[in-house]
Formats: sequence, structure tokens, C-alpha cells
Amino acid sequence: MLEFTSSKWVADFLFGFGALFAIINPYGLAFVFLDRTISLSEAERASVARRVAAYAFAVLLVSQFLGSQILNFFGVTIPALRIAGGLVVAATGWSMLHAVPTSGNAHAVSSADAATIQRMAFFPLTIPLTTGPGTIATAIAIGISRSDSLDARFASSIVSLLVALAMTAAIYHAYRKSSAMARLFGEEGTSVVTKLSAFLLLCIGVQIIITGISEVARSIMETAPRAIP
Repeated sequence: MLEFTSSKWVADFLFGFGALFAIINPYGLAFVFLDRTISLSEAERASVARRVAAYAFAVLLVSQFLGSQILNFFGVTIPALRIAGGLVVAATGWSMLHAVPTSGNAHAVSSADAATIQRMAFFPLTIPLTTGPGTIATAIAIGISRSDSLDARFASSIVSLLVALAMTAAIYHAYRKSSAMARLFGEEGTSVVTKLSAFLLLCIGVQIIITGISEVARSIMETAPRAIP
């Protein structure tokens, strides 16, 4: 009898995809992505979106299959990952809140500017904006939760791969269509949504930092009694 039934496959897929989708929120971040790439043409933005999606796929796979081992090797804890990533996310949100609005002819930029944004595809557009510390921690937790049974581990690995593929497709679609969503909202609406997204990004960064500090404080409180002779 197979340990992994079709209903188990569907349940695990929906759980993994739902958890990552809620944390990444690609359609909410699409306006942040548009703000960071506003000076690019549609073709250049699509290229950056593909690159970010590819990097996000790699980050999700590595986090699910090797994340805990990599963190242990470097002696990095999840709270430290949260605090460091939260600082970067909060700083990005803060800079976007105080950014000067871009003029309408922003697409007339040099190839050097486009190349600079292309180099930003991994950092900060993928890490920590798209697949930040919360996403990595969640993906690691999903990977750790696999069963010890060989058959079950193989099946859950397939589900993890499908989750990463589906999440990557959602990220690419959201970022690729970011300018279309902006046109739907209009210039004023896009400005409002972008500022709101920036403020939420700042709040998310602060919340990630608070979560990391709380985990550190909880760990200290748990170990403190043992240190008393």
C-alpha cells in the first residue's frame, strides 16, 4: 500500500503553495517590482521578470532541499536570517516611501541603467524582496517536515518541486503583467498602490525583525535557567 495517496499529494501541494503564496504575495509585490524597474522598456522588464522568477525557483528548491544543512554549515540561525533580511526589506520599503516620483519619459534611459537593473535581479529583487527570509524559513520548514520513509520522501520531493514550479509561474506572471496592472489602476492609482505597497513592505520588514528578535529572546529565556548553578 502506497503511503502517499493522491489526496495526500493534493493536500501537501495546496499547503505548500498556499503558505508560500501568502508570504511572497507576488501580485502585491508586482507594484514594488514595477517601481524598481520603471525605467525599463516592456521587453527589458519581461527579461528581468524571467530572471527573477528563475532565481526564485532556485532559491525555493535550495531552501526546501538543502536549506537547513546550509544554515547549519555556516552557523546561521533562522532568527539571524530573519533579522538580517528584515533590515534589508525595511530599508527598501523606507527608500520607496521617500522616493521622488518618476517622470513620464522614464523609459528613455541608457543601456548602462538597464544593465544595472539586470544585475539587481538577484539582489535585491529576488532576495530579499521576492523570496525573503520569511519565504526561505517557510521553505526550509516544508523541507524538514518530510517523512523518513523512502517512498514518502520521494513523493514529497516531487510535490516540493511542483510547488516551486507553480510559485515560480505565479511570480513571473505577476511581474510580467505589472505594467498592465498599473495601466488598469491608472497613474494616480498606481502611485497610491505603490506607496501602500512600500509601507506594507516596511511593516513586513519590521515584523520580520520583531519575529527574529522574539525568537532570540525566547531562546535566551529557555536556556537562562540552566545556566544558573
